[in-house]
Amino acid sequence: MDVVSDAISAVRIGRPSSNRVRVDGTWCARFAPYEGAGFHVVMEGSCWLLPDGGTPITLGAGDAVLLPHGAGHVIADSAADAATVAQAVPFERWADAGQSRRPPGASREVEMLCGKYRLDRSRAHPLMQELPEVVHLPNRVGVNLELRSAIDLLGRELDGRRPGACIAVPSLLDLLLVYMIRSWLTEGAAGGAPAGAWPAVLGDPVTAAALRALHSDPAAPWTNDLLAAEAGVSRPTLARRFGTLVGRSPMAYLTWWRLTYAAALLRDTPDSLATIAGRVGYGTPYALSHAFNREFGTTPGRYRTGR
Repeated sequence: MDVVSDAISAVRIGRPSSNRVRVDGTWCARFAPYEGAGFHVVMEGSCWLLPDGGTPITLGAGDAVLLPHGAGHVIADSAADAATVAQAVPFERWADAGQSRRPPGASREVEMLCGKYRLDRSRAHPLMQELPEVVHLPNRVGVNLELRSAIDLLGRELDGRRPGACIAVPSLLDLLLVYMIRSWLTEGAAGGAPAGAWPAVLGDPVTAAALRALHSDPAAPWTNDLLAAEAGVSRPTLARRFGTLVGRSPMAYLTWWRLTYAAALLRDTPDSLATIAGRVGYGTPYALSHAFNREFGTTPGRYRTGR
């Protein structure tokens, strides 16, 4: 596993959902705050995204937008004023009704993919936590080609008539989430997105190599010396660069990740505590339980029952 895959896997639960919406005329739909992440992709036409308390964003054909913290927002045919936004129709009712208005002279049609991911934020990786409220990925020639391909594939599958679509669509939605986060990281590292620590973390060869090693085998008996050798630098160099960029020492990060990984396994698998302890690098179930209780304030068994 790599850092981005693990960061997503640690918080993702259940299956994503999506709707394909085609609308024209005058319209305005509200998405309530959500315990997960939302996304929109404009397939045809253009519209506006109006985040609660944020800056309105115009979306054109091929644009994708991710709301990684589930912020409430409105999508509309234009930059609606406050009175119009206040009367926005809840999206679920709007979509179920097949909203389509054609006032005299209206001809502008918009087609969108709108969806949500269910996320468990209780132990989110710092990479996920530092994503901005809105990640806007405009359609630009020669940029984010993988994301563009995923959008095209998803658009073709959402008509529901192709054999195997019920399996293909959730997989493509997961792929879309990966590509949106990857695009944000790439643009952030290139200075094209709001500043964040993790584009720099993963762009640094020493820190990235250390993180890759820790995530590939968290159960290994890592020490600072072994990790420095894996990254190809001295121990002081690793400690300085890792601590500066990540905000904690390599061994502190490893301990945190082992327990976060254990929490995900308790939530998502029926594995015994002994099995989980071995997978995350603890010699006995007792050792894992003691560390888990210190970090989470509860036992692994109670944590699993609560989830």
